[in-house]
Amino acid sequence: MKSLFEPSVTGEMLDRINHLTPDTKPLWGKMTVSQMLAHMQPPLKVALGEATLKKGLMGFLFGKIAKKQLVTETPFKRNLPTAPAFVIKTEKNFQEEKDKLIELVKKFQKASADELNTRVHPFFGKLTAEEWNMLQWKHLDHHLRQFGV
Repeated sequence: MKSLFEPSVTGEMLDRINHLTPDTKPLWGKMTVSQMLAHMQPPLKVALGEATLKKGLMGFLFGKIAKKQLVTETPFKRNLPTAPAFVIKTEKNFQEEKDKLIELVKKFQKASADELNTRVHPFFGKLTAEEWNMLQWKHLDHHLRQFGV
């Protein structure tokens, strides 16, 4: 699995983000490219401790099972359910969202394992730095593939 902690991998991810344009259309799904750029930010903010979400009943009941299925090297499938806090319903400014996402990816790349190991995911519970990395890389990759980059 690729690691966002590796500068070269982060560079590849940023190159993919920079290939997006305001006119890039999805290969599947309903989000516009600007909404997708905004959608990818909250999970990074949670990992970095910049946002916290309450753990709901579904996470309590099914979080560990889902974690075992998703924290693997298998890419995310299309149309997985999205946490309500991560759903973007309004249109966003493409360049602003792109710039914010790029900064968050850079911050994640520099985050310390000690910091990440203290973070709790609102659905999966406590994650290691490597599990956070895997989920972040897979989420970014999933949506960039969705938009053909």
